[in-house]
Amino acid sequence: MQKYLFLISMLCSGILQAADLVPLLAQVKPAVVAIGIYNPTAAPRLKLIGSGFAVSPGNRIATNFHVVEKTLNSSQNENYVVLSGNGPSPTMHRIQHTISSREHDLALLSIEQKLPYLQLAIDDLIPEGSEIAFTGYPITGVLGLYPATHRGIISAITPIAIPADHSTTLNPRTLRLLQQPFMVYQLDATAYPGNSGSAVYRQTDGKVVAIINMVLVKSSREAVLSDPSGISYAIPVTHLHQLLQKID
Repeated sequence: MQKYLFLISMLCSGILQAADLVPLLAQVKPAVVAIGIYNPTAAPRLKLIGSGFAVSPGNRIATNFHVVEKTLNSSQNENYVVLSGNGPSPTMHRIQHTISSREHDLALLSIEQKLPYLQLAIDDLIPEGSEIAFTGYPITGVLGLYPATHRGIISAITPIAIPADHSTTLNPRTLRLLQQPFMVYQLDATAYPGNSGSAVYRQTDGKVVAIINMVLVKSSREAVLSDPSGISYAIPVTHLHQLLQKID
């Protein structure tokens, strides 16, 4: 009897935990944006390439640097843009200014309009096993502007790069990271193309603890693999705080 009561208690706990995410998403989703490339002469004019989220005071958008790294064709008036709202009629925001950290693959995009924004956690690193969720626009070119949320835990805190068995497997980026390594989160949750730049937040309070990143970490930690794993990684929010200090 006690065994069954315990199982019922665990199931109810899981149901309540999942339900707690419902009101939290009502706060998170308005701050989640998509990043795209707008070309008035192309068909289609808008190409969605990644995710981001607004931070205080609302007109600053955090994302990954690799999302906006490519030099665009100025002769065709190509521009990176931020898209807020959901569905077929989003609001398009032109980017006024960009600052970035190549080392941590982060970028802050300034727009004119202030959006609802997410609070950033102040922790340098949160413990392994912490329950997290992230919301963004996976496979945006196919699924469109309908934000999706995935939940899981911090499964490991691991170096951005580890020494390789053979020097022939090292690339210049990995060598730089080995000289100045920092820790990243490995997640027990699946991120997809388009999720780069998504906010990773605590399920308990919705505060951002990291930013999803599939490119920087996979090009360093998994450089020796012929087929990259399906493991998801995230850059701790402490490095976003450092970038924000450059404009405060």
